[in-house]
Amino acid sequence: MKIKLDENLPLQIAAELSALGHDVHTIYEEKLTGFNDSQIWAAAQHEQRFLVTQDLDFADIRRFVPGTHHGILLVRLHSPSRTNLINRLLELLNLNTENVSSWAGCFVVATERKVRVRRQTIGLI
Repeated sequence: MKIKLDENLPLQIAAELSALGHDVHTIYEEKLTGFNDSQIWAAAQHEQRFLVTQDLDFADIRRFVPGTHHGILLVRLHSPSRTNLINRLLELLNLNTENVSSWAGCFVVATERKVRVRRQTIGLI
């Protein structure tokens, strides 16, 4: 999966996810630290990458409607220590590759215990 890691996540995650076979870019590598959310979003979409973040500015499902983008994983841990973030993201993204690949274009929220996946809704005719 093509992933972009936001600057609010430990850099170590990039190396760990790359080792699992993911194509990972970080905000740090691309010298986008300190850029506003719309610039980060534009970069992720331009590169067709799944954005992984803790930033609640990306939590508005009305603004980030599933199926209109390449995907968002919003990580919401009660105790978002470096270790907890690394462990949870590795656990999530080391799932069955088919399962994680199905998140493309979705809005995904992950807590310590749950993963909620919002997919594109198909309108009734």
